[in-house]
Amino acid sequence: MASIKKSGRREARERLLARREAESRRARLRGRLLVGGALAAVVALAVGAGAYASGSAASGGSEAGDKPFLRPAHTSGEDGVVVPYGKDGAKDLVSVWLDPRCPFCAGVETGLGPTLKEQADAGNYRVEYHFATFLDGGLGGKGSKRALNALGAAVNESPAKFMDYLRVLYENHPADENDDRFGSTATLLDLADQVPGLRTPAFNKAVKEMTYMPWVDKVSQAFYEGGKKGTPVVEVNGREVNVLSGKGIDSIAPDAFRELVARHGKR
Repeated sequence: MASIKKSGRREARERLLARREAESRRARLRGRLLVGGALAAVVALAVGAGAYASGSAASGGSEAGDKPFLRPAHTSGEDGVVVPYGKDGAKDLVSVWLDPRCPFCAGVETGLGPTLKEQADAGNYRVEYHFATFLDGGLGGKGSKRALNALGAAVNESPAKFMDYLRVLYENHPADENDDRFGSTATLLDLADQVPGLRTPAFNKAVKEMTYMPWVDKVSQAFYEGGKKGTPVVEVNGREVNVLSGKGIDSIAPDAFRELVARHGKR
């Protein structure tokens, strides 16, 4: 009888684990590929014509015009398409891919952003931010690219101001991804008031005149060429880890993320 009960408990645990894993997979699918019904059409188009992979249709129109290419200070990689934060000598690397309009990205950044900054400041790992702008193409609007232009202006000021501004943007993220709130440069400038010292004349000019739009296009193209299929994506030393809790847009808890980094960290 005891063995039958033990077997029953084991089967119940296995069913529970399977159900949780299925919920996690569904949450990741919603967060990375189906953020809003309109994006599903983008993915379908990609399957048929490769537009998603190339970025030719999914990223929306460019506002770069004939502006000269300017790479923001404090960026890395070819054309500065990566925004690093932390110490060069850090043992581990956490890579993060976000779309400024993505609500699941907002959940990850508001849930784990303070931990990422804290651990990078402590030298425990270095963070590298990568960005996508496909939601502009999938949902219509200009918010992803204009917000990324403003983030470029922020990192040009300093990595610390970039981190603070990224947090402010996601804390004020519209609940509905169809809301193109970040398409307004006035809104982006108003939110920058929450970051002490960010509203320099150079920052204001770059946001208003969209100075870094050619850089935004380079960053967007790098996302497609990198083979990622959606956002958010988080990797620890090149190994993708699940940071979605499966409960709406919420991320896993900071302690759970620390355990993931420790598990996949370099020995």
